[in-house]
Amino acid sequence: TVKGLKKGTLYLQRIQDTALVNIDSRVVDGDPEFEFSLTIDEPEVLYLHLDKVDASGYDDRILFFAEPGEMNITTSLKNFEGFAAVIGAENQMRWTEFQKMNQKFNDKNLNLIKGSYEAQISGIQEDILKYDDSLQNLLKSKYRYTGQFASTHSSLEMAPFLVLSQIPDANITYLDTIYNRFPNKTKRSKYGKQLEKLIKQRKAEVKE
Repeated sequence: TVKGLKKGTLYLQRIQDTALVNIDSRVVDGDPEFEFSLTIDEPEVLYLHLDKVDASGYDDRILFFAEPGEMNITTSLKNFEGFAAVIGAENQMRWTEFQKMNQKFNDKNLNLIKGSYEAQISGIQEDILKYDDSLQNLLKSKYRYTGQFASTHSSLEMAPFLVLSQIPDANITYLDTIYNRFPNKTKRSKYGKQLEKLIKQRKAEVKE
């Protein structure tokens, strides 16, 4: 359901060969409620994209973790992504949980960037160094939290996706440690295989 939506097109999308492709679409004309039905081989990330006829500024995407079974997405036209409430299975629940904490990291990061900018203008070296250190420490905290979250929920397909989407440039030893904590089921999943490929590529680059 997209509250306030009178007319537009909703697209169900997935990433295929690094590009977003449409799986299905629904034309909305007066009724804000819609339904999609599809078959998936395993839990995977999908996107709900809104293309509104008369206000392109509202166009946006909602990322969600699709799994076999029924899922419900409720959102608003005015804040399509920000107001989205997605009810799904375990992968989606944990993804939502992570996003809430991740938003706190992002908010704090923005505040520190603002402070760093003001320190740069003032030219006070002590303040500049203080904000630089704070930004680096916050980044390390985010990487640690993300890795711990993925390890804690290692049985879910969401775990390797979390690593791929949030900390792909982390220390290769750290990535390897997280990956090795995954059970075989997770390693054989779509995102488990992608993470394994990334780690192999990173190790090959180090050897070069």
